[in-house]
Amino acid sequence: MQIRRGVQSLHRWLGLALGAQLVIWTLSGVVMSLLPIGHVRGENMVAYEAAPELKVQNYFPPAGVLAEVEGAREATLKSWLGREVYIVTGTAGDTMFDADTGERISPISEQLARQAALQDFAGEDTVERATLLNRAPREAGGGGPIWRIEFSDPDRTRLYISPGNGKVVARRNRIWRFYDFFWMLHIMDYEERENFNNPLVRIFAVTGLMFALSGLALVVFRLQSGRYVDDTRRATKSAGGAKEKAAE
Repeated sequence: MQIRRGVQSLHRWLGLALGAQLVIWTLSGVVMSLLPIGHVRGENMVAYEAAPELKVQNYFPPAGVLAEVEGAREATLKSWLGREVYIVTGTAGDTMFDADTGERISPISEQLARQAALQDFAGEDTVERATLLNRAPREAGGGGPIWRIEFSDPDRTRLYISPGNGKVVARRNRIWRFYDFFWMLHIMDYEERENFNNPLVRIFAVTGLMFALSGLALVVFRLQSGRYVDDTRRATKSAGGAKEKAAE
């Protein structure tokens, strides 16, 4: 008797915990499905332009810029802010050089970071603030130094730009932060918000298994006591009586 009561109590508490989390999963899933993913990612405010053609000319020798970067693996020629540059990938990341003169450009200045942000941003709002962060925040993916460019638009857009190669590495806005909160609730990762296999998910997986096993144990207890059969008979008689009344 005491064992059965203990199992009943455990089953109720497990059901309560699972039920609460199911509500959170459902609510967060509904919210995320209703938000336009393009707005969440800030893609609606990206100024898409055709890739400019590179000029055919004698550029600074790539070997010269490769020698400037430790552990250099490759040098890529591209157009950036109206001029040709080399992006050299090395041990410490990317380094940018002027393709005409071989002059090192990175880490880019605040002025260049603002120009890169304005070129990427499709809105007509102005840059409100430019900040060089020693360490990229979580919303920008973490890592080393990064430029954060904040705009004055209603969505409070933030562009994160790499000081090494001048690329926009992340676009964040108010809708993204709202979405990110429910994403955190949905995957139950309350720290990094990116790990699907975090301890809480595993705990609730075990909780679900225990809920099912405790429910099965309660069925066994009722079968052993004969109550399950009696309840089934009463339910059958009740259903039969209801049908007879309906027929009359």
